[in-house]
Order: sequence, then structure tokens, then C-alpha cells
Amino acid sequence: MLGPPGAGKGTQARKLCTYYNYARISTGDMLRESVRKKTALGRKAKGYIETGALVPDRLVDAIVKARLARKDCENGFVLDGYPRTIPQAEFLDAVLTSASKIIAVVVRVRNEVLLERLAGRWTCPDCGKIFNSESRPSLEGDRCDECNTALVHRKDDAAKVVEERIQVYHQSTEPLVHYYRGRGCYYDVDGEQPVEDIFETLRAIVEEQKEDRTVRVF
Repeated sequence: MLGPPGAGKGTQARKLCTYYNYARISTGDMLRESVRKKTALGRKAKGYIETGALVPDRLVDAIVKARLARKDCENGFVLDGYPRTIPQAEFLDAVLTSASKIIAVVVRVRNEVLLERLAGRWTCPDCGKIFNSESRPSLEGDRCDECNTALVHRKDDAAKVVEERIQVYHQSTEPLVHYYRGRGCYYDVDGEQPVEDIFETLRAIVEEQKEDRTVRVF
């Protein structure tokens, strides 16, 4: 699942994983958890995350490789926000088996819509559920509907940081469109549709590919 910050990748990744019983792998969530727990990886990644810069490939590649080795990835998985650079995509190709099949989906949203979304985004630090104070508020206002944990506004959702993250995305991640388009596994989805419409589009893509052979979704 590719796309700029605020495009809705995480929401759609969760829905796909629930529907197909796939493992969801979010490098962003794993890195932020490492920062909260003050692990060695978290200390290295903290400065990059808080300024909106990309965490170096070597750090992200290492956690993805370790995560893909777990048993729950055997039947399929969704990579949410990875790869973000061509070297990461090449690393992923090297890690996967020849039986793996990639579907690369870019969720496209205009920059002005992204800024509006992220300004009001509130995240549950426990279960990862995302709310928006304008378009999708939680029932309690400041607590998660699922687990009742207090919601937080992430530092990397601050306006200046968001602008930097969007710029970094266009510079570093957009080349992946050409990479995967050249391999014939690229799909472009309008991320400004209603959430359920986006999901149905994604589900149709997966079903189309599943007719050929077992698919792993990226």
C-alpha cells in the first residue's frame, strides 16, 4: 500500500487484513512503538520521524525482514507504507520467494486534502485506530471507541512536519510508481472516495489477481 501521509493507507490495510485474514505490517507503527519503548532502533529512528524525514533504508529493511519471517505471514500480508524507496523495493524483491506475487497499490489524494485530514487526525496509541475531529470523530471525543485509550495527535502530524513528509513522499516514493508499473503489478486508486468505495475497489483488485494464483499483497 503506497501513497502520501494521510491518504488512508492504514485504514484500508486494516480492512483488507480483516477481510482476508492477512498479516498487516506497518513500518511506521513498528518504528513509533520502538521510539515509545526507547529501544536501540527507536533511539536511532526518533529524530527522523519527528522531522518528517525518511528513516534510513538499513533500519527499515531490517525490521521488515524480521517481521516477514513470522508464521502469520505465510498466507499473505499487507505492507502498509513499505517500500518507500527504490532500494527498499529491490531489497524486498530479494527477500521474497519466487512464489510470491506483488500487487502495488497507490492511494492518491491531493496535497490540500492531505493537509486538512492530518490537521484533525487523532490516533489511538494502543490499537492504532485513527479518528478525525472533523470527518470521523470518536464517540467520546478524546478516547478510542475500540479500547477506550486516550487519543493522541502525533508530532509528525503537525502542519510543518506534514508538509515536509508530503514533499519527501513525492521525491522518494513516487519513483516506485514507475518501478512497479514497469513490472505490470501497479494499480492507482482514488483515495478521495468514501472509505467503503475504496475498499471495494481494492477487494476487486485482489480478487482479480487471486484467480491466477495465491497472492501476497503489498
